[in-house]
Amino acid sequence: MWGWRSVSVATLCIALSSAWPAPAAEPVGQAVVIKTQVTGQSGPIEVDTSVHRNERIKTSQSGLGQFVFRDGTKLAVGWGSSVVIDKYVFDDSQSVKKLTIRAAKGTFRWVSGSSNSSAYQILTPAGTIGVRGTAFDFYVGPDGTTAIVLLNGAARFCGPGGCRQLQQRCDCVVAKPNGDMSAARRVDPSILATLGNQRALPFLSGNQRLAGGIGMLGGCNMASVAPERKDRTPPPPAVVPAPQRQDPPQRQAEPQKERPNKPDKPHHDKPHHDRPHHDKPHHDKPDRPDKHDGHGRHDDDGKPGNHGLDHRGHERHHDRDRDHDNDRNRDRGRNFNRGR
Repeated sequence: MWGWRSVSVATLCIALSSAWPAPAAEPVGQAVVIKTQVTGQSGPIEVDTSVHRNERIKTSQSGLGQFVFRDGTKLAVGWGSSVVIDKYVFDDSQSVKKLTIRAAKGTFRWVSGSSNSSAYQILTPAGTIGVRGTAFDFYVGPDGTTAIVLLNGAARFCGPGGCRQLQQRCDCVVAKPNGDMSAARRVDPSILATLGNQRALPFLSGNQRLAGGIGMLGGCNMASVAPERKDRTPPPPAVVPAPQRQDPPQRQAEPQKERPNKPDKPHHDKPHHDRPHHDKPHHDKPDRPDKHDGHGRHDDDGKPGNHGLDHRGHERHHDRDRDHDNDRNRDRGRNFNRGR
């Protein structure tokens, strides 16, 4: 009899338990920006969709989600990321006693809310980020390598290799799960090569744009490493302005430099023999030696005719001299005979 009663009570309990719905997960915040594809425990997450404690949030390779928790804490989840809201203890004073998130991989930006700094904790494969009223970006690689870049306030990273303090804006620490950890130093573009991923820290490089005040915290001189975005019109190639540097009128003006004839200049208006310094013809000059009685005289045409006449004149003089000498010799001969 008691056996039947036991079975009946058990059956009644099962029926009653199935009649009451399971308690809903506690909402801890909501989505304010969703781009491309972001999913949660119940499927795709849209703007104003609530997120819950212990819910895993994933983004696609181009996805982006921005979330606000009940105390005002902001969390941006970039592309290719996975994060779980691990613990969330909320009180009645619009603050949290405990907020812990577990980042498995991807890119993130954190901005603390109104709760005490000691209430926040971020777990990564390489160690734990302690928040000190702060804002920072952090990246978790596929092998667990973690990088933290401080944007405001202060932070502390502790892992198997010890702890590092980040106290100045743009301070950066890189840590590995095996305990290797760099000293805090100012971030620069070389960190992307160290992490082996040019898409790491996209909120600093500008590869992903954040909305609202959370997007105004970037910089640290990382924007120059942003690759060219495909949705932007590429600038015109540098070879396009090259033809404009050449002045076409200059090429047309080159033939004007050659001027074989210049009729407008006065020294071509008159013939060459009309110039003042050529008033006397060239053939008048040989006539000046007339006073020399024909010696060395030449015709204008260059013929030796006159020159021959001059020689005949000289021969006549010589003939006259010989005749005169002969006459004197004859007179001498006569006188000589007479004297004998």
